[in-house]
Amino acid sequence: MKRNATAVWLGSGKDGKGNLTSQSGTLSKTQYSYKSRFEEGTGTNPEELIAAAHAGCFTMKIAFIVDAAGFTAEELTTKCDITLGDGAITNSHLTLTAKIPGISQEQFDAVVKEAEANCLISKLLNTEITVEASLN
Repeated sequence: MKRNATAVWLGSGKDGKGNLTSQSGTLSKTQYSYKSRFEEGTGTNPEELIAAAHAGCFTMKIAFIVDAAGFTAEELTTKCDITLGDGAITNSHLTLTAKIPGISQEQFDAVVKEAEANCLISKLLNTEITVEASLN
């Protein structure tokens, strides 16, 4: 399996602008710029897309591990905060809220630990990954 996306940039780094298009069409000439990345401008930015990818991958991994353990998640909600510092991504913090009937806290903690270590995006990122997880 291969997936792709294309970035187009016009102009200088600070004053230019660009757009992103993904293979699926979910991103279709989606605007990004210096302001959307480093200030509060309109559009997306690479770090926001990494946060979405990490939250999505981690949450799906949780669902598969929960299934394999014989449970079914009613709802899994994950927020990912990407931290930038000194020109690098220094942390990806995942906050998970889960509703999984019948699972014990011990089983849930093991599921979270396995997903943190084995989600494909976690494996890709060369940064500290932290997780806060609550079972409702």
